[in-house]
Amino acid sequence: MSDPWLGLTMLGLIVVAIMMGFPTAFTLMGLGMIFGYIAFWVPGAHWWDNRIFDLIVQRTYGVMTNDTLLSVPLFVFMGYIMERAALVDRMFHSVQLAFRRVPASLAVTTLLVCAFWGIASGIVGAVVVLMGVIAMRPMLNAGYDVKLASGAITAGGTLGILIPPSVMLIVYAAVAGQSIVKLYAAAMLPGFFLTFLYLVYILGWAIINPKIAPKLPPDQYRVTVPDYLGRLERGRARRVVGGLLAAAFRPGLLRGATGRDGRAIGYRVIAHNVLVLSVPLLLTGGTFVATWWYVVVYNAPEAVTAAAPAARVAAPAPPPTATVPIATAPGAEDKPQELGAAGESESESAEGAKKPEGPEEMTSLRDTSVASDAGKIPAHFYGWFWGTAAACGLLLFFYFWRMDGEQLEILKELCASVVPLGVLTVVVLAVILFGICTATESAAIGALGALYLAVMARFMRPVLWWSL
Repeated sequence: MSDPWLGLTMLGLIVVAIMMGFPTAFTLMGLGMIFGYIAFWVPGAHWWDNRIFDLIVQRTYGVMTNDTLLSVPLFVFMGYIMERAALVDRMFHSVQLAFRRVPASLAVTTLLVCAFWGIASGIVGAVVVLMGVIAMRPMLNAGYDVKLASGAITAGGTLGILIPPSVMLIVYAAVAGQSIVKLYAAAMLPGFFLTFLYLVYILGWAIINPKIAPKLPPDQYRVTVPDYLGRLERGRARRVVGGLLAAAFRPGLLRGATGRDGRAIGYRVIAHNVLVLSVPLLLTGGTFVATWWYVVVYNAPEAVTAAAPAARVAAPAPPPTATVPIATAPGAEDKPQELGAAGESESESAEGAKKPEGPEEMTSLRDTSVASDAGKIPAHFYGWFWGTAAACGLLLFFYFWRMDGEQLEILKELCASVVPLGVLTVVVLAVILFGICTATESAAIGALGALYLAVMARFMRPVLWWSL
């Protein structure tokens, strides 16, 4: 059997063995050893002298000494902790309430949660299985088409391969010897754009054919409003935001009002609601500040200090050396020169002079080998920056102006479920893309943060985000 047919046979047996229920790890390892032994078999040689055994030892040692691959179990652990702590269930419920008036709201929520959890964990199989358990039955009970329900789950589950931190990108970077930072930066935009296309397809299909995604009955997405928020809606301001801001300075406006537990509310509840209202403002402002810092400060050309030119001037010039002409053999000048041979020694010496000694620095998105144009601010950056900031400010003003008690309760759920995981995921990706940490170190940060959020969700202690 030739080598191509041997490889195709092995791939076919891998698929058959996995579909029969054999563990994936042992299937890959066993078939790799068997077909490797067949490929390297030499007639007449002892079976122990087969090269496959040497390759097993070498590859095992290479994987054990690869620091990048250590991030794979850490990212998997991060996703496993989120799943076992039921953080995804709460996220699905809160996002569903936020998109309750959107066509095909359950399918849109499923796709967004799949993409978000794929970003957080970097794996695919667990996302598909868990979202199948969480979202499949509610969509079928609501009368959704089976094709739409299953397609949203499977399509959203595959986004974890492309959107960082992807386990497949980590393995590919380790095998191909590529920079994981550049792979993450290259895969981020296509992953989010593919998510956007999925959303457009689901919304378009639901608008054209509403029968495949019926609207949910009002009792399934109605949110219970506490007594004090209802009093603010019926008050003089007729707006929840204005009433809360007024109550922050005059707590007597809510005297006698009760909360969900039937107890009289105090200033702590008022401060809690005001802090929740500030979360969208803080996230929007932080995003614009981070964008400005990345474009203006991070990509700015490094300024040359005044001591560097002085040091170059003060350094004595090397004494001139007399050049002695070297006699060449007759006919050497007429000898044709090979292509690329001219200046080979000069280029090697130049590379040796430019290459610094010592440990290699951690790479980031900044590349110092590009031209000087890399440090310049784009021509229309400030126009787009302030225009987008003004548009976001108007949207936030309209959102707070139209906010009622139900929307404030939904915002509380989003702040308790989506915001902590979102901030953790952004931090994990940012430290990789900016070269602050390696992929392994950022995976350790993500695993530790997920463990912290799981403990807080388990015991519901008022710490950090749950203090809101």
